[in-house]
Amino acid sequence: MGQLVNGAWQTEALLAKNSNGKFKRQDSAFRDWLSSDPGAKFPAEAGRYHLYVSYACPWAHRTLIFRALKGLEDMITVSVVHWHMEDHGWKFSKEDGLIDHLHGHDFMHQVYSAAKPDYSGRVTVPVLWDKKTNQIVSNESAEIIRMLNDAFDGLGAKAGDYYPEHLRAEIDTVNSRVYNDINNGVYKSGFATSQSAYEEAVTALFDTLDWLEDRLDKQPYLVGDTLTEADWRLFPTLLRFDPVYHGHFKCNRQMIHEYPNLWNYTKALYQHPGVKQTVHLDHIKKHYYQSHPSVNPSGVVPLGPVIDFDAPHDRDRFSR
Repeated sequence: MGQLVNGAWQTEALLAKNSNGKFKRQDSAFRDWLSSDPGAKFPAEAGRYHLYVSYACPWAHRTLIFRALKGLEDMITVSVVHWHMEDHGWKFSKEDGLIDHLHGHDFMHQVYSAAKPDYSGRVTVPVLWDKKTNQIVSNESAEIIRMLNDAFDGLGAKAGDYYPEHLRAEIDTVNSRVYNDINNGVYKSGFATSQSAYEEAVTALFDTLDWLEDRLDKQPYLVGDTLTEADWRLFPTLLRFDPVYHGHFKCNRQMIHEYPNLWNYTKALYQHPGVKQTVHLDHIKKHYYQSHPSVNPSGVVPLGPVIDFDAPHDRDRFSR
C-alpha cells in the first residue's frame, strides 16, 4: 500500500499521518460497481473479471474468501503479488511464481497506470479488473465483496446471501465499529507516532474486542444466528492478530486465543468450507515484519507463535 508522490514512492504509513501522530487511511479511488442488472456498465459475466490480491493483506483476503464462499474460482481469475513491499510498492515475482497473469507487469502501480495513465494516487490491493474494457472496476474491498455476494447468482454461483436485506441495518452498525476500532484499529495502533495516538487507538481496539467477546457468548455469529458479511470482514484481522498485530503493532494487552469466545469463533470461521485454502500465514508474517522498516527495522520474522486453527471449537453449542 502506497503512492507515487513527485516520482518517489511513499508507503501508506508515511502518507497517512496527521500532526497528532495518528494514522489516517486514505479513501479508495475506483468505485464502480459490477452488477447483474440489465444495462450495467460492468455486467456480471463468467471469465470477464480478474482479482489482483495479496495473500498478506486483510482487505484483499476478504475478497478471496467471498470468491471461495460463492464458488467463483472458475469465473474470476486471480493474480497474487509478492509479500515483500519494497521501494515501488506491491510487486510481482517470477522467481516465486507470483506473476501478473494479464499484463506481465513487474509492479502493481503499472496495473493502475494501464487503467489510468495519469494516475498518481494510492496503489492498493485488492483490485477488481475488467478484462473486456481494460479498466479497474473497484479497489474498495468492502464494495467488491458486496458485488461477489450476489452479482453472479444467476450464473451458477453457490447459494448464500451474506448481506440479507432484513439484517442490513445491524450488519452495517457492527461493520462500522469493527472497521474503525479493529480492522483499521490495529493499523492506527501500529503506525501511531505519538504515545497519545497509540493509547487512544489501542484502548478502543480492546474495548471493542471485549464487546465482541461478550456478544459471542450469547450467539454464534456477530449478527445472531446468521453467518454474514460482518463475520467475514472481521475474520482476516482476527486471523492475523496473534501472529502479527499483537507484537508487531504493539496490540499486546491480550491475544485472541486468550478470549474464549473470540478464539473459538475464529477457529470455526477458519474451518468453514473453502476458507482455510485462502490463508497463507507465510505471506502474512513475511509481509508485515519485512515491509515496515519504521516498525521493525531489522526485518527479522519471528518463528512463533504456534497456532492450531484446526483445533476443535465450541460454536456448535448454539445449535444444540
